Amino acid sequence: MGYAGGSTPDPTYRSIGDHSETIQLAFDPVIITYEELLEVFWSSHRPTSPSWSSQYASAIFTHDDAQSELAEASKARIETLMGRMHTRIDPLERFYLAEDYHQKYRCRNTRALYREFAEIYPAENSFRESTAVARVNGYLDGNGTPRQLEVEIDSLGLSEDGEALLCRAVGANCGMRAERTGG
Repeated sequence: MGYAGGSTPDPTYRSIGDHSETIQLAFDPVIITYEELLEVFWSSHRPTSPSWSSQYASAIFTHDDAQSELAEASKARIETLMGRMHTRIDPLERFYLAEDYHQKYRCRNTRALYREFAEIYPAENSFRESTAVARVNGYLDGNGTPRQLEVEIDSLGLSEDGEALLCRAVGANCGMRAERTGG
């Protein structure tokens, strides 16, 4: 989570200026292509609805000409299907990391899970960069299915209580650890 696309120096949540809240993704194109990421982007919000402020604008910030061309082409395809888009596509000038309290927001606000992960990842940057924390945060925010969680629950590093709490929050039937591991 961070800020990009504006001219305000060193933006913060309280002083965001003309920047937009955004995320920056690192991805392996062998696992997921940029085109597939664009499909997720278009399907995960309403690109035909105008934003009421630059803070919440629909935007794609590209890292190079190839990304820009692919983003523009995908926008044109979606625009043909849905009508006028209110999504801007701009080169990324600079990405400003948001304050710690904005990182993994859903996980931070589920106190028991946050305490568990804070013990596993005591350094703020390791908490912020953890794939497991990102996955849990996503589930808590309604992304991912109960079945997906059931499949990957053992890889998240949670205690049995943490697993049970997450499974209840997501509506997954994860069962007991012994049942899943055959122990």
